Amino acid sequence: MFDLLQRWLPRALRRPAPLPDALWRATIGQHPFLAVLDHTDQQRLRLLCTHFLLEKEFHGANGLEVTDAMALAIAAQACLPLLHMHGVSGEPVRDPLKLLDWYGDFVGIVVQPGAVVARRKTTDGAGVVHHYEEVLAGEAMDRGPLMLSWEDVAHAGPWAERGHNVVIHEFVHKMDMHDMAMGDAPDGAPPLPTGFLGTRQPTEARARWRQTMQASYDRFCEAVAMAERFGGEQPWLDDYAAKDAAEFFAVTCEAYFVNRARFASEFAELIPLYDGFFHPGRAMR
Repeated sequence: MFDLLQRWLPRALRRPAPLPDALWRATIGQHPFLAVLDHTDQQRLRLLCTHFLLEKEFHGANGLEVTDAMALAIAAQACLPLLHMHGVSGEPVRDPLKLLDWYGDFVGIVVQPGAVVARRKTTDGAGVVHHYEEVLAGEAMDRGPLMLSWEDVAHAGPWAERGHNVVIHEFVHKMDMHDMAMGDAPDGAPPLPTGFLGTRQPTEARARWRQTMQASYDRFCEAVAMAERFGGEQPWLDDYAAKDAAEFFAVTCEAYFVNRARFASEFAELIPLYDGFFHPGRAMR
């Protein structure tokens, strides 16, 4: 389906095979947050997906065979945040294919049948090393491949109601990592567009982003603590967002794209921020 030989050509010279209409319609129909896009946005998304699939390599793990339908489902969700973004250096972009540069630091996408258990270790302030296991539905590595659980990807349509989307989560992490130095960790503050929300200087834009995000993150963490310690109402979003600022950014972006109405009622303060980041040239409908 995808001519891998063209991957090495500049995008302007590539002639990828078009996506089959039936497969494209099925993909859109299975994801309500894609079906609500207007015709122009769906065609733009289709173009991005065509080149995304040409540029990436999918690998099924533990006996999983990645079909064209599976690859396209991942591509469509991964490219959704790119639709109206700025370039990686903050500049406006006329050629939508230039937006794929946000995902330009890797090629491989590993698809697991289900969640995987990763062995972790941390060192505390006293120098003691602690080993633990973490169950992962996905993982994005700086300048490296990305892993996804197909079980989670396959439920993207019905799980949109609760604001969950593992593909968007991991690809937003890639955006967050874009200006990182080697060895650093993502911090929930990705590269912002020039003139972000009317700011004149990058330092002003970054300060506005961080202040708004920190206030929202603190409020969410407080709600999680109240639910855990005192039996308060459980937050709508996964409490994994309380882990740190980077996870809060990724989890809230999931909800922003797949259930905007509920997200706007829960995180009204983040709507202008995310509209300014993902739609710098126009207001999001």
